[in-house]
Amino acid sequence: MKHALRFTVCVALTLGMTAGTPIASLEHPETGAPVSSFGPEVPLAYYELSLTFTKRTAGFTPPVQSRAYGYMGLALYEALISGMRGHRSIAHQLNGIGELPQATALPYHWPLVASAALAEVMRGLWGGTTNMAAANTADLDALEAYFQAQYAQVPKGLRKMSGDFGRQVGAAVFETSKDDGGHEGYGRNFPPYMPPVGAGLWVPTAPGAAALQPYWGATVTTFALSSGAECDPGGPPAYSEQPGSAFYAEAYEVYETVNNLTPEQLTIARFWADGPGSISGPGHSLSITNQILVQQGANLEVAAETYARVGIANADAVTAVWWTKYHYNLLRPITYINNVIDPAWTTSLPGTPPFPEYVSAHSSQSAAAAVSLEYLFGENLPFVDHAHDADGFSPRPFDRIYAAAEEAGISRIYGGIHFRSGNLHGQWQGRCVATVVNDLNWRK
Repeated sequence: MKHALRFTVCVALTLGMTAGTPIASLEHPETGAPVSSFGPEVPLAYYELSLTFTKRTAGFTPPVQSRAYGYMGLALYEALISGMRGHRSIAHQLNGIGELPQATALPYHWPLVASAALAEVMRGLWGGTTNMAAANTADLDALEAYFQAQYAQVPKGLRKMSGDFGRQVGAAVFETSKDDGGHEGYGRNFPPYMPPVGAGLWVPTAPGAAALQPYWGATVTTFALSSGAECDPGGPPAYSEQPGSAFYAEAYEVYETVNNLTPEQLTIARFWADGPGSISGPGHSLSITNQILVQQGANLEVAAETYARVGIANADAVTAVWWTKYHYNLLRPITYINNVIDPAWTTSLPGTPPFPEYVSAHSSQSAAAAVSLEYLFGENLPFVDHAHDADGFSPRPFDRIYAAAEEAGISRIYGGIHFRSGNLHGQWQGRCVATVVNDLNWRK
């Protein structure tokens, strides 16, 4: 109950609570206490705020959003690593990160370090030249000031030293992000691109629609993968318009499924849609992460490692997906079904996404996040997903974390957005990415 209260307070905080309102449940361990002595209130609040940012900040498509979560998790983890006994830095195990500021004096007040690091890296990632730069920065300033006020009993010198160090790490992580190929990607989601032409190849499903981030998978530097191609799932079934072929069977399955949706299947399709203007797919995975941390009563140390693993796996999974999409360039179900089976058919979800079908980004990034969470919290952990309570959806219970990823994947078939191979091969890809991230040397 105590941790559920904390999470409720953090959500209220990100929705505009004033900086003078006390959080009675904030813990105040003695000076010099390790990271594990503190609760997860600080990162929970910043990650909840990031979901608000996604909804209102133009251009935060899944590749851009997932990249931000990768750098946020890295900044949080590296800022706290000196106070996390038994853990080691992963910065030098990742591509292109380089040297980050090191703790030069102990003790620090770790919640204030975490707050400053997240605020600083998020100012860069979610501010910059975005349409909501001023509003996002103002909210981050207010949230950082809020936690400074909540920890007013910490000696002034220690508060300053902790804030300065956190900001140094956050600024360094943002600085290293600038040359990864994705910097300010929110402003260039639709660069000039001529898709290849041929049987079975992707064509835009809306007149005049441009392709979303066609070069992301090949040009953006991955964190833990050697490249976007490392977890290549192989190609889809061979293209065929012949009834009885494997490809026709997959298309006909989508056709029949959408035509005969049950009310529950339609609810699932809509619950996991996570389209433009929502928390988006990567945001849904981070919302689940928040919920698991609260449910499990995680401390700040566990939260930092969790956000780093999930954020990096999510980012690399999406980069791998975008490499796969534009490498195989497979057409969408609506294109095939309209051309081959039924010219009047349409999807159950409005607006097929403007990029190739294979593989499903929902399936891959959800699987990557779920495998990361199960690595830390176990494979048979039940939970209830409240990600869309505010949107009028009923919470969805799951008997294990990965079951949510499976439902996210099948939801795209119910929506008429993906073929079965796009879902299943996407899940394989996400599991592959999470395995690479989990195999990093996180422990001493």
